[in-house]
Order: sequence, then C-alpha cells, then structure tokens
Amino acid sequence: MSRLAIAFAADRPALVAFVTAGDPTPAATPAILDALVAGGADVIELGMPFTDPMADGPAIQAANIRSLAAGTTTADILALAADFRARHPQVALVLMGYANPMLRRGADWFAAAAHQAGVDGVICVDIPPEEDDALGPQLRAAGVDLVRLATPTTDEARLPQVLGGASGFVYYVSVAGITGLQQAAQSSIEAAVARLKQHCDLPIAVGFGVRTPEQAAAIARVADGVVVGSAIVELVARDGADAPAAVTAYVRTLADAVASARKVPA
Repeated sequence: MSRLAIAFAADRPALVAFVTAGDPTPAATPAILDALVAGGADVIELGMPFTDPMADGPAIQAANIRSLAAGTTTADILALAADFRARHPQVALVLMGYANPMLRRGADWFAAAAHQAGVDGVICVDIPPEEDDALGPQLRAAGVDLVRLATPTTDEARLPQVLGGASGFVYYVSVAGITGLQQAAQSSIEAAVARLKQHCDLPIAVGFGVRTPEQAAAIARVADGVVVGSAIVELVARDGADAPAAVTAYVRTLADAVASARKVPA
C-alpha cells in the first residue's frame, strides 16, 4: 500500500495539515514540518509558494509572499521534501500549488523530481480536469498520486470528469471561496461527502475554514480526512522560526479530536 493509502486506511479519519514551504524561510521549514508530525498529522501538505495564489485567503497569501521574499525556489521545495522523506519515511507528503511552478521546466521533469524527492501526491489548484494531459499522465507514470479537488459547485454532470484519473484521495473544498475565511455548514458537508461517495471509492478529505478541534471532530465523523491549513499558517506568521512548539501543541488538539471521532455511514 502507498503511504497515502495507509494514512486513510487507519481505524480513524486522517488529519491532513498544510504549511507553506519556505515560510518564514527554507531553513525554518524542516522544524515546522517535524512539528506537524509530532502533533499527530497523518498527511502533510507542503504548499509551493506562488505569486498569484488565487484560491488562497489572506493568511496563505501572506505566507507565499514571506516565502518568496526569503528566496524559496522549486529546488528548495524539492530538497525540503527529500529531507522530510529521509526523516519521516512513513508519513505521507503531498505538494500543493499552482501550475506555473510545476510546469515551468516541463511536466515530465516535475513528475520525476517529485517522485525522486519522495512525494506521494500532488494537488494542482489551477489545472482543471479537462486539461489533465498537462500534468496527470506524467504524475501517474512516475507513481505520484494526482489528488483532485471537488467543490460545492461541482455538479453531477461534471463530477465524473473531476474524479476520473484522481488517486490518493479527493479533497473536498467545502466552501465556494478562498481559504481560511469561512466554514461550510455541517449539514452541507455531510451531504457533499455522501454524494462523492456515490461516485468514487477514494477517501474524501474535507478542508477550507477548519480551525477548532470541535469543527475537526464534526467533519471527521462523516469524512475520511480533515484538512487544516490557514490556522497553522497563522501560527507560523505569529512566531516565525519559533513556531514549532505552538504548531505541535495546536495540531495535537486537532489530532486528538479527529482520533476521538468515529465516522458514521455517510
């Protein structure tokens, strides 16, 4: 089984934790990644900074700016991923970002480099499934999962195309907006997870706007995973290179909440 499959095969939902690579600096990122693992995250999403992160709210936009101002490059991100894999051989790692940095040197190069760095999956926010041939075939050939995004506006007609070619898990973006600013009603999340389950056998992880252990536990009762990003990034913004202690403590509250929840049939 792949690391992602193992993470979602546990007897409890998975906690997926996001941080931006190179925030506040590339040198500070390894300790922050280690803090996520120490806090109990099952899957790490490592954000690739970009100048126009159109799906992200103010917290992650600011993290992108800090990272780029620190000089973070794609080579740095891949080195961070490779070093993480050496330290944490069993923890699933996903790169999340935008097409420009991924395709700048070609899809074949990026897919091979991601695989070599020990990356398990890739989420590309701005390549729609209709343009899967821009990156999907290369990732699949390299053995890297292509994680697809579904949203509240993904209708029944388009859903098969969104899910086609997806692997690893499906990331359900629970609000039609940017990261970090609002959370969907629990009833809408439950209905969306049930609908997705009718169309695919992949694990469903729910994110956007999750901040508290209570929110995480509620989602964990119906979904296969809970994604938390902006709230963690805000701790990095507040504490900088001193963030690992606060990150570990906060992620532990989320992990405990998710572990205490038990999925019910969606």
